[in-house]
Amino acid sequence: MLVKDIMVREVATVSPLATIREAMQVMKDKGVKSLAVAKRHPHDAFGIITYNNILKAIVAEEGDIDLLNVYDVCAKPALTISRELEIKHAARLMVNFDIRRVLVTADNELVGIVTMSDIVGAIVEIADEIG
Repeated sequence: MLVKDIMVREVATVSPLATIREAMQVMKDKGVKSLAVAKRHPHDAFGIITYNNILKAIVAEEGDIDLLNVYDVCAKPALTISRELEIKHAARLMVNFDIRRVLVTADNELVGIVTMSDIVGAIVEIADEIG
């Protein structure tokens, strides 16, 4: 099974110039725990921002969510994988790097996101079909 078979295609994104408050509002509106951070130009890398990044920044810097920008807090470059990668390899990368989600790209463009939950769900589904 390939990443493209289980990835979520509608990825919530945010500008790197957005404030943390704006990013948190997008997360709330979309019902997600992370956002892909858009590239600033074609040769830039994607980033990712999570609840965890935000909370660490607020606690560590006693930051004002209206003064902190996404680019101050996000993980960049985000780990990206090809949609043609087998999910077992994606899972191994996620375990080795201790991350819960990776961005999926095709031709250097964002096409999806895969989380550990997506992978576990696919494994359970396959096991149910076999058993």
